[in-house]
Amino acid sequence: MVRILGETTRLCDGVNRRELLRVGGLGLGGLTLPALLAARGAGAAPRSGTFGRARSCLVLYLVGGPPQHETWDPKPDASADVRGAFRAISTPVDGLQVGELMPRVGALAAKYSVIRSMATDVNAHTGSGFLMLTGHPNANRNGESIPPSPADWPTLGAVVQRLLPSERPLPVSVTLPESLKNNPGLVVAGQNAGFMGAQYNPLLLECDPSAPDFEIPGLSPLPGFTADRLGRRRSLLESVNRTLDGALTSRTFLRENGLSGQAWDLLTSTEARRAFDLRREPPAVRERYGAHKFGQSCLLARRLLEAGVRLVTVHWPREPNDLDKGNPVWDTHLDNNRRLKENLMPPMDQAVSAVLEDLDRRGLLDETLVICMGEFGRTPKFNPNGGRDHWGHVFSLMLAGAGIKKGVVHGSSDRIGGFPETDRETPENLHATIHHLLGIPPGAEITDALARPLRACDGEVIHGVLA
Repeated sequence: MVRILGETTRLCDGVNRRELLRVGGLGLGGLTLPALLAARGAGAAPRSGTFGRARSCLVLYLVGGPPQHETWDPKPDASADVRGAFRAISTPVDGLQVGELMPRVGALAAKYSVIRSMATDVNAHTGSGFLMLTGHPNANRNGESIPPSPADWPTLGAVVQRLLPSERPLPVSVTLPESLKNNPGLVVAGQNAGFMGAQYNPLLLECDPSAPDFEIPGLSPLPGFTADRLGRRRSLLESVNRTLDGALTSRTFLRENGLSGQAWDLLTSTEARRAFDLRREPPAVRERYGAHKFGQSCLLARRLLEAGVRLVTVHWPREPNDLDKGNPVWDTHLDNNRRLKENLMPPMDQAVSAVLEDLDRRGLLDETLVICMGEFGRTPKFNPNGGRDHWGHVFSLMLAGAGIKKGVVHGSSDRIGGFPETDRETPENLHATIHHLLGIPPGAEITDALARPLRACDGEVIHGVLA
């Protein structure tokens, strides 16, 4: 099963519009899709060099903060309390070693670039994550478990939805398989459209694509609703909406009402239903991604990108009952080595390598920007509990695909992986690079709730990773 989450809009008297229609018996008659799926137009970005080379973007977000030492920036010559228990292994790229727990990804090193000098200097999940997801600092820069606010800077997917609209029956930006939460289950800032308004929120799919009964019920009418019957119900709904428009004129209500037609297009689109149907994939392909939630989420992401979604963000999912643990997801404060070896690195290595190979085999990697990152890294030395703690002073990430150099290491950390040594980079620069590759020009503006223009991005393009 899957939940498709959108804005729940209430009218000025506190009545939800959907509730109003339900009470009057004039709802969509079984359509479970929320009314706020804002699919926008898809004008092709002009291409000049690497500008606009990416038609789409896939963000693989390793929630909790993966350790740079055991992934992209091993330190084989450091002392044992720094290098850890795992070896560094060679890759097909001279001078590029990775941790031994990612052999499949390491074997593909000639397809991507690694940045080893990213820094936020923030050691809080929310504060550092907000920077990585939006390219701007939160007002409470160093805060933890900061809740979303209407005053927040918009997340990358929201900016893409605003500046690179599409007319296709699929949303511009999708996030899956769940939202970001800090223990004990607190939804954190940096995931929505903030001051741009909820109409630009990425579509959040709360789902488990690895489940045997996985389906998208929100894209199917209830039994008995034929196309003709649905069409008649839509005409009736439009008639009611015109009447309501004369009496209920709040901006939020009118916005929701105006978007209902596009929600209908998504509901009735054969293209959309096919994109979400993992049963169309050969069993061997599904097995290659892995029979786990992250792997099948990556496969679903590939299908959505192939169908025309502009940006998909895949969050590393929570394990069952881990909201009270001291080392959930990649937040390995305890027992770092065992967690990596048994729970984290095998599915990550399998899924990331699978999506890179699959995109390449299908001819999509040349037009799809792929980013694999977390909110920060881990401390150079282990704590007394055998874990590594939060570390935003230097960490690594991977970039591949459209406009990205192949087999390149950009920047470096010091001998213990504690601070940048060369070419220090920031989230602002990462977002400027993403904007550049997607065809969003420097100086592009978005507007806040008061219609004031603001620069979408203040960083500088990282030319060292551009082809």
